[in-house]
Amino acid sequence: MRHNLVISFPHMGSYAVVFEQTLRRLFPQATILPPPPITQKTIDLGSRYSPDFVCSPFKYNIGNYIEALELGANVLFQTGMGCRYGYYGELQEQILRDLGYDFRFACLSRERAKPLAALGIIQELGCTLPTSKILDALYIAVLSIHAIDRYEYWMRENIGFETKPGSCESAQKMLLGEIRRADSHKDLRTAISNCKKAADQIELDRPDNPVRVGVIGELYTLMEPFSNFYLEKDLAREGFSVSRVMSVWFLLFGHNDARALRKSGGYLRYAVGANSVDSVSQSLGYAGKGYDGILHLKSFGCIPELNATPALQNLSQREKIPMLQLSFDSHTSETGIKTRIEAFADMLRMRREEEDGRNRKPGRGHRLGIHQGGRP
Repeated sequence: MRHNLVISFPHMGSYAVVFEQTLRRLFPQATILPPPPITQKTIDLGSRYSPDFVCSPFKYNIGNYIEALELGANVLFQTGMGCRYGYYGELQEQILRDLGYDFRFACLSRERAKPLAALGIIQELGCTLPTSKILDALYIAVLSIHAIDRYEYWMRENIGFETKPGSCESAQKMLLGEIRRADSHKDLRTAISNCKKAADQIELDRPDNPVRVGVIGELYTLMEPFSNFYLEKDLAREGFSVSRVMSVWFLLFGHNDARALRKSGGYLRYAVGANSVDSVSQSLGYAGKGYDGILHLKSFGCIPELNATPALQNLSQREKIPMLQLSFDSHTSETGIKTRIEAFADMLRMRREEEDGRNRKPGRGHRLGIHQGGRP
């Protein structure tokens, strides 16, 4: 197998291009096989062979793996850390073996995600690059993640105001395509420069004081847009400015439970798992910056986010900021979710109109000011 590696991995939004880029550099003689784009077939496959009450990311991963194995993959990568997801690798591997698939499972979770352990797994698979080259590949991956997260943060805030529909997504596709092909720091710098030029040319008709919504919640459901029915784009189509701090860059360099607890305003006293403390502290930050509403997304049964829910509900009431909490699983109705989003959007508009009416003074307009902080 070592000389005929066909390597695949689960999807997670735009980061799939970084996985592909990094594996291609680590295993230049291997075939890197990204799984097919996620469709309803993916979640149907995953649901068929997964425990009923397991979280949706598990089911999406199983669906990704089966589709990749059917296309010829013989090595599967998986990683996960802060919640039950970090323990799913062994169970996912056993399910796939019980289905009769023959493959190598490279699980970089928990202790195996530590540098020396991960290096050993990569070398065992046949990576013959010197350590310096491996580190360089990982460094380019980190820079690529930073570039993606910076642009997508800007895009979420502004895509609802583009005068030519599709302009922001065109620049995004260009950036992802160039990152996928990047083999050096120079290639990556060129990709970032080209994306910046494209973004600078996008014409925006953004009001001084748009309705702003902060998005918080469970990692996979936030980062894989198929799993949440592309709700951020729906909010943008409503003419809202959308902010989401949670990203892979944030996980790598921004997550800190002690700091998040200090910023949670006493709504949480202890860390309650994964990034749930971040959900509370970020919500309080959005309230303090005058955001109009908060959207809390999670997979059905996500224990850390369930632990944070009472604190989030108290925060919503005391800080007087509306919050819509949505759970997703393989049986969630897209129509039902989007109906709730439309109702939430209408409520925020009416609330803003009432607030503007109360605060308007002769000769002066009410302005909250646009939040520019929190970018990756």
